[in-house]
Amino acid sequence: MRYTGPKVRLSRRAGVPLTKKAVSYFERRPYPPGEHGRKTNRRASGDYALRLLEKQKLRWYYDVSERQLRRYWDLAVRKPGASGAELVTLLETRLASVVLRSGLAPSIYAARQYIAHGHIAVDGRKVDIPSYLVKPGQVITVRERSRRMQPFVAAAEGVHADERVAPYLSVDHANLTVTLATRPERGQIVVPVDEQLVVEFYSR
Repeated sequence: MRYTGPKVRLSRRAGVPLTKKAVSYFERRPYPPGEHGRKTNRRASGDYALRLLEKQKLRWYYDVSERQLRRYWDLAVRKPGASGAELVTLLETRLASVVLRSGLAPSIYAARQYIAHGHIAVDGRKVDIPSYLVKPGQVITVRERSRRMQPFVAAAEGVHADERVAPYLSVDHANLTVTLATRPERGQIVVPVDEQLVVEFYSR
């Protein structure tokens, strides 16, 4: 199942801010949630616990279920490249991830909602599946009927955009359009996870 509780709480459990909103909260409370959070020593965790936490961080960062992440892992190990890098690349090419990275949404949760509610099109056709894997050359747009909605008016002004656009995306905020120019490479993807520990978790 996907986590649907407080998102900042997830960041505190993970030990890193998983969303932009969580950054300021995490600076004030950089320890795990709960009554004994201040006393928790993450460094004292065993190898299995560290690998499990990295896997959970990856899940939470991309807002995917355990079953979905396992499916992506099975796809990654069949590809010729390094399995960990392939796993991150697959997650990064999900439609929800592209919508987030392009600045069309403020968070992965909002991106997922926009897609599920039918506001996003791929190559001119509505796609309401957040897990849809975008291929290089495909064009993602906000549908015409949705463009006057406040979240997309803000997106057109670049409110949700990162300081630097991901190098594998071509983004036109004014026209609410983004193209996956090339397949992302691991070195281009900013994600606070050590995927090698995820590989070790699934390979145990």
